[in-house]
Amino acid sequence: MRDTMKKIGSLLVAVAIATTGASASEVVPATPGEPGAEGGLAILTKKALCVPLEGPQVVNNAVVLIRDGKIEAVGPKSKTEIPAGYAVFDAGENWVMPGMVDLHCHVAGTFDLNDMVYLTNPGIRASTAVVPEYGALKRGVAGGVTSVLFIPGSGTNVGGQGVLVKTALPTYEEMEIKNPGSMKLAQAGNPERFMFGVGRSFMNYNTRNTFRRGVAYAKRWEAYERGEGERPEKDIQFEVFRSLMADEIRVSTHTQIYQVVNMTIRMIAKEMGVPVFIDHGTFDGWRAGDIAYEAGVNAILGPRNIDVPTASFINWSGSNPERIQGVAAGYQQMGHKMIGFNTDSPVIPQEELQLQAGIGMRYGFDDTNLEAVRGLTIIPATTARIHKRVGSLEPGKDADVLIITGHPADPRSSVETVFIEGQKVYDPAVQRRRW
Repeated sequence: MRDTMKKIGSLLVAVAIATTGASASEVVPATPGEPGAEGGLAILTKKALCVPLEGPQVVNNAVVLIRDGKIEAVGPKSKTEIPAGYAVFDAGENWVMPGMVDLHCHVAGTFDLNDMVYLTNPGIRASTAVVPEYGALKRGVAGGVTSVLFIPGSGTNVGGQGVLVKTALPTYEEMEIKNPGSMKLAQAGNPERFMFGVGRSFMNYNTRNTFRRGVAYAKRWEAYERGEGERPEKDIQFEVFRSLMADEIRVSTHTQIYQVVNMTIRMIAKEMGVPVFIDHGTFDGWRAGDIAYEAGVNAILGPRNIDVPTASFINWSGSNPERIQGVAAGYQQMGHKMIGFNTDSPVIPQEELQLQAGIGMRYGFDDTNLEAVRGLTIIPATTARIHKRVGSLEPGKDADVLIITGHPADPRSSVETVFIEGQKVYDPAVQRRRW
């Protein structure tokens, strides 16, 4: 399918210049898109999609300054001084935006995880299976995905711990953003087929029992760190709950129909007090959108696909494709304001994350204030608690930056250059175009 989809937009011609003055007009040629003599880079663009959670979302005719792998400043060309010695990358008519973040990825490495030993396996870590520069990840980079949550499968209620990684750095140590990055919970559907088959009542009991033990373990450590009681014995199985109860990470919950989405909110968020987000949230899960938002449970939705017979096994569109494919609009109409998108790669190829937002808009998702762009960037970053590093073009954050030909939810837009932490990692002007 990727080979048949046509993208609109010309190849980006990068012009980089070293400057000895303070404005973009006082420049001389330099190496395209690489830091200048002072280690800095200035990107000139028609439109910078800054997309913070609050405040102005766009800067027109902008300059994005990058130094030492971080965003130094974003502002209009007329008011932003380019320091001497910075290279200048002219994006022309193209736009600049933050790298996209996918919180449901299975292609950052191998499938070597045995996450189906027990119905709950909270101690397993997906980080052991990460493979730097994995082929599917490289295609994801070409689609503008710069950060992913690599997670175990959904064959059991608790599959283990995910890991948050950058997609195009050469070593695991450089890739890692946060480990653990989440704890994977799966409700209904796949886990019901575990071994002899288990019903939802038993799954809810087993999940509640595991979470109660994990929360109690974390609270014993909290008491000890306050100087109350003896040092607890370390239990690798439940260590992840210390990160959860400190709100450093969240539970990522494979949950879909209304009944189990509702159970995620009521059992995990309200009863247990454990931070959690909805992962998938499809079918009629949107009916719980209002109580999810009220409980602080973000919704990272997907995957959706175009309606073709060969893809029916991942469409689930039935007789009401507008509502099923338009699940993001359903959550939005219920008053939810923290909505993101995911691919469940390789169910949907990693590079097609932007199309998940496009399908949402096609079926009614409102993008008046760039909600679709934020659903690809700052909302998943905030959900995963990595928003201080990635997700928006703000000073101090990692310089994970895309040059794109237009709105990222428009399937005609193509990613023309990708920077991760200020390093150019994808440039189809000099490399083979991968997407």
